[in-house]
Amino acid sequence: MGAQALANSAFDIVTTLNRESMYHSPVIRAVYARIRQLAHLATDAADHLIDAEDILIHAQSEQPMELGDGFLAVPSEQDARQEIGRRFTLVSELTALGASDAVASAEQYVAEHRHYGYQTEHQPPALSRTQSSTLHAIARGEVTISDGRPYHRREGVRFSISTIRALESRGLITREDCHLWLVDERVHLSPAGRRDLSASFAHPRAAALATTRPAALRSNGIPTPARSR
Repeated sequence: MGAQALANSAFDIVTTLNRESMYHSPVIRAVYARIRQLAHLATDAADHLIDAEDILIHAQSEQPMELGDGFLAVPSEQDARQEIGRRFTLVSELTALGASDAVASAEQYVAEHRHYGYQTEHQPPALSRTQSSTLHAIARGEVTISDGRPYHRREGVRFSISTIRALESRGLITREDCHLWLVDERVHLSPAGRRDLSASFAHPRAAALATTRPAALRSNGIPTPARSR
């Protein structure tokens, strides 16, 4: 189950971090708290999904189940659908910020690592600005594909399918089929994508190349106006 796997991964991360001999600054303590919170929220989400499956099984087999206060009854199909829908809504709300919180925590952790002199083993990949922003969006779980076109959950953010293919050809992302309404494929970071993205966190960007010549100084020290070609 995806929610339980997410919870297990979050607890594994906490265990791994506990093995590191690093000063627990306020930033690092906040990272720990966010990861633990994500683990517990994912565990609660997994419990709701298990309950939803149990309700469906009892309704289909017409078996009585506890409906609260020790009362046993066979749930009707309509009641089962309503309760399952409520559970799915809770799961969505519990995990809505999970991916973005995970990315934010990773960025904070890497930045704090660099602050105390730790260096990553990998260098950040050479990506265009669009490719870099797309990789970040994919890490936050914001990118899906429908009818061969990528879709970003945030309004006003656009990129082409060629950007997705470029990242895919470099082995940084993967796709998986998805059968949700208006969604054909989900896009995820590959292990190489996670490694390269984390290497780019808190890494200083190279200065942009100048596209115009600096103004020449007159003898009195005042810049001369640039002439158009």
